[in-house]
Amino acid sequence: MLPDLTITLIQPDLAWQDKNANLQKFGDFFRKIDRKTDLVVLPEMFNTGFVTDQRSLAEDMNGPTVAWMASQAASLKSVITGSLVVVENGNYYNRLVWMQPDGNCKIYDKRHLFHPGNEHEQFSAGSEKLVVELYGWKICPLVCYDLRFPVWSKNTWNDGIYEYDILLYMANWPAVRSYAYRQLLIARAIENQSYVVAVNRVGIDGKGTNHQGDSTIIDYKGKHITEIVPDQEGIETINLNYNQLADFRKGFTVGMDWDIFEIKS
Repeated sequence: MLPDLTITLIQPDLAWQDKNANLQKFGDFFRKIDRKTDLVVLPEMFNTGFVTDQRSLAEDMNGPTVAWMASQAASLKSVITGSLVVVENGNYYNRLVWMQPDGNCKIYDKRHLFHPGNEHEQFSAGSEKLVVELYGWKICPLVCYDLRFPVWSKNTWNDGIYEYDILLYMANWPAVRSYAYRQLLIARAIENQSYVVAVNRVGIDGKGTNHQGDSTIIDYKGKHITEIVPDQEGIETINLNYNQLADFRKGFTVGMDWDIFEIKS
C-alpha cells in the first residue's frame, strides 16, 4: 500500500493585482509550515486575485511567478500548485501549474470559463484533463468553476484501477454561492469515491466580491476531515491515508457500475 500523503492548504486574503505582495504573503505562510509536507495548494490566480485584465498581468512560463514557484518548491522539497494568468502563442489561459521540487512542472488550463464574469471573452479554454502522480497517489487538479461540471471531473474504473485518488480544486469562489460550493465538493467526493481537497481565498477583491474561504478536505464518504475557519486567513497541514480509501473501495465496489463515456472537445 502507499504511504500517507501530507497536504498543506493555504487560505489567504489576496492583494488585488499586486503580485509582489501576494508572493511575499505566501512566503510568510510557507515559513509557518511546521513539518514536512508533500503538496502545498494555493488558490486560483494566487498572485493577482481573479482578474480578467489579463494583458497587463499575464506572464509566460518563463516569468517571475513560475520561477518563484520553482524556487519555493525546491526550498520546501514539496510540490506547489496554484493557478495564474499565462500567455502562450498569443492566447491567454487561467493555468494551473503543478510545480515539482526538481523544477519540472505539469500544467492544466481551466476547462470551464466563467461566462457570468466574462472570463470566456478574455481567456482560451483548456481541453486536456490532467492526472498527476505523487508518491503513488493519483491526483486530478481542477480550477474553480470546473466544480459545477461533474462529467469533466468523473473518476473512472477499469478492472479495479481508479483513474485518481484525490480530486483537487483551487478557487476564487464568492461567498454568495458558498452553500453551493460546499455541497458540490461533498457530491464530487461521494460520486467519485475519492478524497476532495479544496482551497479558496477570503476577503473582498477589487471588484467588491466577498469570499469566505471554506477551504477543506473531504473523505470518500463525503465527510469533512478538516475545514479552515471561514472568513479568516489560515493554513492547515493534514495527512491522508491510502489504506482507508482502498478498503472502502473494496468494500463498496460502485466503480464497476459507473457509466463509460467519452467527452468530445
